[in-house]
Amino acid sequence: MSDNVFVYGVGMIKFGKHLDLGVKQLTGEALKLVLEDCRLEKKDIEAAWFSNTGWGMSAFQHSIRAQVALTANGLDKIPMVNVENACASGSTALHSAWMAVKAGVYDCVLAIGAEKMYFEIKDKKEKAKSFQGFIAGTDVEETMKFIDAWKASEKKRKEEEARKAKEKGIEVKKEDSKKGHSIFMDFYAMGARNHMKKFGTTQRQLAAIAAKAHNNSTLNPLAQYTFPQTIDQVMEDREVAFPLTRAMCAPIGDGAAAAIVCSEKFLKQHPSRRAVRILASILKSGSRVTGDDICARASQAAYETAGVGPEDVNVVEVHDATAFGELHQTEQMGFCAVGEGGPFAESGATAIDGKIPVNTSGGLISRGHPIGASGLAQTYELVTQLRGEAEKRQVNNPRIAMAENGGGTLGQGEAAMNIHIYEKV
Repeated sequence: MSDNVFVYGVGMIKFGKHLDLGVKQLTGEALKLVLEDCRLEKKDIEAAWFSNTGWGMSAFQHSIRAQVALTANGLDKIPMVNVENACASGSTALHSAWMAVKAGVYDCVLAIGAEKMYFEIKDKKEKAKSFQGFIAGTDVEETMKFIDAWKASEKKRKEEEARKAKEKGIEVKKEDSKKGHSIFMDFYAMGARNHMKKFGTTQRQLAAIAAKAHNNSTLNPLAQYTFPQTIDQVMEDREVAFPLTRAMCAPIGDGAAAAIVCSEKFLKQHPSRRAVRILASILKSGSRVTGDDICARASQAAYETAGVGPEDVNVVEVHDATAFGELHQTEQMGFCAVGEGGPFAESGATAIDGKIPVNTSGGLISRGHPIGASGLAQTYELVTQLRGEAEKRQVNNPRIAMAENGGGTLGQGEAAMNIHIYEKV
């Protein structure tokens, strides 16, 4: 058993639209980068965990994705495990790698995630298919019932609006058929509206979170979006589902990221001042019980394992599939009181130079969200911060970093969640 486990190396490609690259090529680039980062060779890797969620749906590559992607890039014969845990897949691969090293089974292993989400769209059916993949991260039977009920309700509402408009002689405009989004945006919007009603949270506070993410991403050359946004620009963007505008929501994207995890024994044999200690690696599942919050449970377990509290954390990456996601998680992780996430963000407390910098990378909203790679991209950012190598987005002398990566939806929250806490060595 290894008392201490470390992230020895990290690698990440620029997230975005890579129409000329498939999963094998994306994987190969991340593998090359992570090996170069810590000056290791493929022969040093004893086992690998490969994260991907959509290759089966897009290209029917099921079952042996790790073996296909990694052997195509010269890594073969070693044990390989395929990891799929919705949007938490990347961090689950890391958790599994950590667990194997912690148990003393291996001394040097790889966690790597790649996702291909952009394709040449030939018709509306193909575009709709790209959104349908997100439904797989829910209880599909229940979600389809919800969608059918929601469609019926919306049809009735629009018919009633049209009838009233006709009586007043007002022409009703047809809705843009190109407007589309995943069902998760509706879930997040519902949560945001409930929060607004209960605590007085405003749309402008959500816009402040999104604007921060966009502005942070201008300092991250690997981010998908690298353009700034003001709070007003975020609010004026196209509405996705009230109160969420497009600028408050994470885009789809292609990408890959990786981390090499090692034991204390390996670190002594291959000394490095850039290794980062993993203080806690927690994986929890959601519940159908009303009122249960998976993030609160997972965070508390992580704090107890690491022997630290929220007041000790210096930089955080959270799963901001929408701006409300960041608001909710900062409350549940204990960085502010429940109900105060809006004012907390609006005050500048979560800015790079604030009390607790959140999503210095730009987060999912701007760094991008290629599902299988997102959790490992968080690790890349936090390790880079703890090493003091984040350049213009560098936080002042961080010692403890924390990541929250949620996946899927079950009941009123995420179906899976990983919390990782890291320490500068």
